[in-house]
Amino acid sequence: MDDRWHPGEIPRRGLEGLGDFEWIEDGLAWSLDSLFRHRLAVLAKANQRKAADTTPWVDDRVGDSFQDWVQQGGGFLVIHSGTSGYENIPSMRGLSAGAFASHPEQCPVTVEPVAGHPLCEGIESFTETDEHYVMHFDDASADVFLRSRSAHGVQPAGWRRTVGKGRVCVLTPGHRIEVWLRPEFRELLRRCLLWCGGEA
Repeated sequence: MDDRWHPGEIPRRGLEGLGDFEWIEDGLAWSLDSLFRHRLAVLAKANQRKAADTTPWVDDRVGDSFQDWVQQGGGFLVIHSGTSGYENIPSMRGLSAGAFASHPEQCPVTVEPVAGHPLCEGIESFTETDEHYVMHFDDASADVFLRSRSAHGVQPAGWRRTVGKGRVCVLTPGHRIEVWLRPEFRELLRRCLLWCGGEA
C-alpha cells in the first residue's frame, strides 16, 4: 500500500480488525521469500515504490513471481489502486484479469452487489463519493459479483477467478476512506479475504 495518490493510511484503517497483516509501504521492501511465507496478499498500491518515489516497484520479474505464487495456491486480493500502473505487465494484468484505464472526477458512485451471488448475500447497494474506475476488463468469464454505477456509466467493480491452485479477487472502489468504512464494503472485504484465503 501507499503511493502518490493513495495514502497507505486508508487501507490500513479500512482493513483494521479484518486480519493480522504485515504492512509494506515501500515496494522495495517486498521479497520473494516473504511472499511465499504467506497464503494471502492484498495489493492496494499503484505501481509506485512509495508516495514520495513514483519509480515502479513491479517489473516483469516481480510480476512473474506473483503469478507463480498464486498458481501454487496463493490468495490475491487487489483493491482500487492495486489495478493502476500494471497494464503493461502481462503477469500482473493477467492475474487481475484487467487493469485501470481512467476515471472521471470524483462523483457519487453507487456500488451494486450482483443479486443472488454468494459473496454478496445480504449486502445492500450503497452510494459514496469515490473515483469511478473505468477498467480494461480482460476476462469475460470472470465471476463478476459487484458493479459500480455513476453518471459516467456502469463498470464491473468486483470479480473473482481461480488461477492454477490460487484465488484472485478484484475490488475497484476505495479511493476514499468513507468507502472503506462503509459496513457493506467492510463485509465485502471480509468475504473476499476469506475466499481468497481458501475458505468457503
